[in-house]
Amino acid sequence: MIKAEITDKELNEHLNSIEEDKMRIFTMADGRVRGALFHGTRFVNQIRAQHNLGILETYILGQASLCAALTIPMMKDLEHTVVKFETNGPAEGYSVEADSTGYVRGYLYNDHIPVTKALESWDLTPFLGAGNLTFSRVHKDDKFPQSSTIEADGANIAKDFADYFAQSEQINTAFHSSIQFDKQGRVIGAGSMYIQIMPKTGGTAGVGSQVDSHAEEDLEEEKLLQKVENAFKACPSIGLLFSEKEVDSEDIILGLFREFNPTITLKRDITYDCPCEKQNFLNYLRSLPKDQLEDIRVNGPDPIEIICRNCGSVYHIPVSEI
Repeated sequence: MIKAEITDKELNEHLNSIEEDKMRIFTMADGRVRGALFHGTRFVNQIRAQHNLGILETYILGQASLCAALTIPMMKDLEHTVVKFETNGPAEGYSVEADSTGYVRGYLYNDHIPVTKALESWDLTPFLGAGNLTFSRVHKDDKFPQSSTIEADGANIAKDFADYFAQSEQINTAFHSSIQFDKQGRVIGAGSMYIQIMPKTGGTAGVGSQVDSHAEEDLEEEKLLQKVENAFKACPSIGLLFSEKEVDSEDIILGLFREFNPTITLKRDITYDCPCEKQNFLNYLRSLPKDQLEDIRVNGPDPIEIICRNCGSVYHIPVSEI
């Protein structure tokens, strides 16, 4: 990927003053609940710079990418996930990919969304609307991806992700993502968080042995779900929190979920990146039919401009190199 430079001096000064981008993975409630909190302010700004996006487009692709990043801790071994939302709305949808190595990339199907009036809320129904949300996973040795699709209303991307896990994976999962803009439209804070209630066998042997009946288990499960849900809902805007210099991710986790004794098990980098490179596009051009190559040699253009759809990188390839 050719990394686009963020040239806004005031924005760069702000980014240098806040907590670094990082994902913190945690468990709590004696292993019954797992989750992750991702500070992605620079991450979303890089998305915007790569694709040269407006505010609405940044919000949609940023939200989808923040949520896709949260699927990385759920991956087993080497895994790659592609999430696509397809709709007839003006935005047409999005495609985002997350890789177990820690990178996310993606794009909007329409990166110039028509807006006919001032936005009154961040309800995305007028721009996305109802559509199909598809998760496709590829493991290291898979010949074909494993895909599953649900119908989603497109009003809130985080909720769409949660609905997918509830319907397709049948795992109680909550997603929250947020992007904070300043008065000039700059992204000054962005982040996302998820929590999952794991099956009873996912806890400790001691906890599992305390349950004598399905009825007791169901009641305990319901109480735990309600308490965790209440704590999760109590979280203010993550984007707003991360826009403030004094905010610390670990304090957010410990403050929200203190009742459940959270333990941060891992911190890792998540980046907006793409494995594209000039040589791959050069190899593609060299594979074109001879008549097309001759037409390019005679009529140009020279150099040839190729834009990677996944990350917005612009490659200029001289005809002499083909």
